[in-house]
Amino acid sequence: MLSITAGQIADATQGRLVGSVARELAITGATTDSRLVEPGFMYIAKPGEHADGHDFAAAAVEAGAVLVLGEREVEANGATLPGVVVEDAVLAMGAVARAVVSLLRERGDVKIAGITGSAGKTTTKDLAAGILRGIGDTVSPIGSYNGEVGVPLTIFGAEAETRFMVLEMGANGVGNIEYLTSIAKPDVGVVLGVGSAHAGEFGGVANIARTKGEMVEALEPGDTAVLNADDPLVWAMRTRTRAGVLALTSDDALTDEEIRAQHPGARVLRATAVESRAGGCPSFDLVTPDGERGRVESQLIGAHHIVNLLAAAAIALSFGVPLADVVASLSEQKAASRWRMERTDRPDGVTVINDAYNANPESMRAALRALADMAEGRRTWAVLGGMLELGDASIEEHDAIGRYAVRLDISKVVAVGPLARPLWNGAVMEGSWGDEAVHVADLDEAQALLEDQLRPGDLVLFKSSRDSRLRELGDRIAWLTGANETTRDQQGAQTP
Repeated sequence: MLSITAGQIADATQGRLVGSVARELAITGATTDSRLVEPGFMYIAKPGEHADGHDFAAAAVEAGAVLVLGEREVEANGATLPGVVVEDAVLAMGAVARAVVSLLRERGDVKIAGITGSAGKTTTKDLAAGILRGIGDTVSPIGSYNGEVGVPLTIFGAEAETRFMVLEMGANGVGNIEYLTSIAKPDVGVVLGVGSAHAGEFGGVANIARTKGEMVEALEPGDTAVLNADDPLVWAMRTRTRAGVLALTSDDALTDEEIRAQHPGARVLRATAVESRAGGCPSFDLVTPDGERGRVESQLIGAHHIVNLLAAAAIALSFGVPLADVVASLSEQKAASRWRMERTDRPDGVTVINDAYNANPESMRAALRALADMAEGRRTWAVLGGMLELGDASIEEHDAIGRYAVRLDISKVVAVGPLARPLWNGAVMEGSWGDEAVHVADLDEAQALLEDQLRPGDLVLFKSSRDSRLRELGDRIAWLTGANETTRDQQGAQTP
């Protein structure tokens, strides 16, 4: 963490220093987890859903924390622990992160990218950070740290030598992205797509679009708004920003002339000559606004990743990375975060694709399309769980996914859990027959079915919202024949 003093933290949060702490005390790191404390850290005593962080403050200080940021004084052994007392610990985290960003701006030429969208944020973040790490110290989230806690924690990882930050920004309500951008103040803001994920929670897709557009509203003249022009709701955000617009598109969508007619001055980053290679990995020519061209041979599975690859390229190019370096990095990188089209090839010939970190109707269709593209004569299984937070549209959307799977000629559809029952019904009504579409009650029943019926050469996709937990079933099936012999394509993976 960029060194910041207790006094600066108190000033930034409008907090009160307690426990005889000196204003000049230097803080070298911050965490909300007392188990991760190191000497010199600030421990953030955040009240949680299942536990109160204040209860672990004494243990954190014993482990080396020199300051507790909390909502009340904490005593241990008859003395008040050194700390800063604030009204709201989570909002105080944001205030401290905002101060860290200001210090970074004052001390060096740091560049910050913010990424939002209903799907693809983590993949885009991983790709962009992978490119930028090749030319300078880069900070990016662990996993999907993208909310009011995750974004500050990511920023706390910055050091004096940090040149780039790539931040995910998620939302579950109007105003969330506006708040996160007020902390990070990105130079480049990316909007990937507006889907129907969380439509029930937001009160409709229009509110999702309104919220995602807060990203580009926060940008200043001279900044760059990167917009997926293939998504009409995203492209409409071009009127909501003062920044320069960089449109992402491919050959089967808007032409350059159409884009510039709709937004004079817009620049275009295009994927052309798109192909699907063996294994379902896309390749395309990346054409810059200046007409430079380079061939991307992606290692990611599925054509839906093209917009993520374009967005990562847009960030890197905006930060001055040469096209040749961008293309080389995008062609080398594999999936870096778990449960995002994560491929496991079992020694018995079964291939598992675990894409069950999250799901919405758009990402479900993309994953099923990728499964169909990968088939090449193999028997395909779609093991699908419930999509959460769709509100009144839930039954209709699940039904539509079942029908879509049948239209793609997926060999076997397994709908798991009560929320996915309409998905099974849609598959049956679309024309599936016999046992080609099956509904099972839970993960254990699904596992028993797969263990009995999977055969060498089968290709099986797992896809659901996170809380439907199909990622766990995917892991079980992927490792069913023995982890020591299985080749796994993921971050940190080893191939024995």
